[in-house]
Amino acid sequence: MPNRLAHETSPYLLQHADNPVDWWPWSAEAFEEARRTGKPVLLSVGYSSCHWCHVMAHESFEDQETADYLNAHFVGVKVDREERPDVDAVYMEAVQAATGQGGWPMTVFLTADAEPFYFGTYFPPEPRHGSPSFRQVLEGVHSAWTDRRGEVDEVAGKIVRDLAGREIGFGDAQVPGEGELAQALLGLTRDYDATHGGFGGAPKFPPSMAVEFLLRHHARTGAEGALQMAADTCERMARGGIYDQLGGGFARYSVDREWVVPHFEKMLYDNALLCRVYAHLWRATGSDLARRVALETADFMVRELRTNEGGFASAFDADSDDGTGKHVEGAYYVWTPRQLREVLGEQDAELAADYFGVTEEGTFEEGASVLQLPQSEGVFDADRIASVKARLKAARDGRPAPGRDDKIVAAWNGLAIAALAETGAYFDRPDLVDAALGAADLLVRLHLDEHARPARTSMDGRVGAHAGVLEDYADVAEGFLALASVTGEGVWLEFAGFLLDHVLVRFTDEETGALYDTAADAEKLIRRPQDPTDNATPSGWSAAAGALLSYAAQTGSEPHRRAAERALGVVKALGPRAPRFIGWGLATAEAQLDGPREVAVVGPADAPATKELHRIALLATAPGAVVAVGAADSDELPLLADRSLIGGEPTAYVCRNFTCDAPTADADRLRAALSR
Repeated sequence: MPNRLAHETSPYLLQHADNPVDWWPWSAEAFEEARRTGKPVLLSVGYSSCHWCHVMAHESFEDQETADYLNAHFVGVKVDREERPDVDAVYMEAVQAATGQGGWPMTVFLTADAEPFYFGTYFPPEPRHGSPSFRQVLEGVHSAWTDRRGEVDEVAGKIVRDLAGREIGFGDAQVPGEGELAQALLGLTRDYDATHGGFGGAPKFPPSMAVEFLLRHHARTGAEGALQMAADTCERMARGGIYDQLGGGFARYSVDREWVVPHFEKMLYDNALLCRVYAHLWRATGSDLARRVALETADFMVRELRTNEGGFASAFDADSDDGTGKHVEGAYYVWTPRQLREVLGEQDAELAADYFGVTEEGTFEEGASVLQLPQSEGVFDADRIASVKARLKAARDGRPAPGRDDKIVAAWNGLAIAALAETGAYFDRPDLVDAALGAADLLVRLHLDEHARPARTSMDGRVGAHAGVLEDYADVAEGFLALASVTGEGVWLEFAGFLLDHVLVRFTDEETGALYDTAADAEKLIRRPQDPTDNATPSGWSAAAGALLSYAAQTGSEPHRRAAERALGVVKALGPRAPRFIGWGLATAEAQLDGPREVAVVGPADAPATKELHRIALLATAPGAVVAVGAADSDELPLLADRSLIGGEPTAYVCRNFTCDAPTADADRLRAALSR
């Protein structure tokens, strides 16, 4: 019989709806039940494409005996971290503070006042490697709760007090200058893996936001080392197993420093961020590889992640059926030499093995290899390789596919909208711009309420119950701002303004300018989450700073500009010390130092000269440049006001820091003005 999760919209929660554990969703009613029964709360946090979440579910939550014990002594609460990032953030901070590490599944025991007192991540069904079994943990916590309740309450109170004292060192709320950005570049250079690209050792994550900073720093200063690190990192990733050589798109991370073996789950946010980064790398260098990867990643998102409603699904699982009914990580993606021969025949299999680095020993598990493009001097017949790829892709399409998490997350769709709008514009792919518009339309129709407050998620056209957090407001605004620049449609700038006004009023500390991840009127947790560091995605804080700055450049709004600059104070504090973890903040700081530049292109929409000037403006590498295009003296976008044609010809206007160049109808002069 299904438990209380059966009516949720989260695919992760629905995966647990038939567990014998009597799960509750996170709710006031769950904690009221804990109070009524005198039981502690077991909080279990995960997400649908998390491998070890599935393992623990199968081993423990699907086990009747374990479930019976859990139900008798605890109130079980399941949370999808992607649906409730605020709940996840608060308790993950506690787990990391207590144990020095964190991860998912996250297992936390709470009082009925939601105060944590015991923590862990994955617990095995039997004692293993010094770790107790899950049943032992449950019994130990139950014993402490029953026999040493005063001690438990004391521990819980101390943890909450300690968390309350962990305020962020905000710096002096001054924007970072040349010195801090140069120090950040030096810090990245020290961490740079000159042999394999990327930063640090294994596991290695795609550093999309740090690469964006490097590209902008090079554009502003001409620093060749910054461009080299960005280009080499992008090439190594694109040639590695982390990139899907047949279907496009990137896996979550590489378990090794060489980018060979990925953790195979594919996330919307990684692919949106990397699609945009490769498009920007192409914009800076003209690299054919960057162009190919940007387009293949965009096509992957549209082909495989777009939902029937026009939005983009969250993720694909790492695991899939290996053909025997057993779920195995990477089964969908890896190949043995024998499998190549079965699909391609002897000669083409030999070619494919050489081209993709498939060996008899294998580069993954049980003799299978992850497809790569190894560094080699060989010359390959392009038509023959295209045929090999098409046949392997067709054969792979016949394998059992990994499960897809169809949940629409507002923030991640905002990132996808920005990436697809720009990639479509750069490469003359109006279908990609249309896909971005479709997702934006869904967010406006379904996610935004009458006050333009976004819901965090939706599923199958049904909006979720949870309020958006700061990253939802900021990333959706970022996507809408990109659409405004690409399409010239003022409605997207207007919607971005609605979202960012909420940021100013409901997420910002008036005294310091610091930002919180939840709104002032959001559900009260044991601590109001606040994290400026960029990890898998831009933090809400960094994303808000970037969107506020762009909006101010488009509109001339001083409150939005001032809020962006105050938010960048944390980048001044953290950038020189931890540049790998504040890449989007550093990229935004580059835009602020450059102006950012404001470009208005006026002329008839169908005039070739208007299109050429608009394209040059969009392809400008000037950090964070904003673009408006439309008819002369139009009121569609603020930057077009009082802009007229020069000599009756389509004309471009470039301004920065309250100073404007002379208007020009000359494409070369515009190009030069935007590359200075």
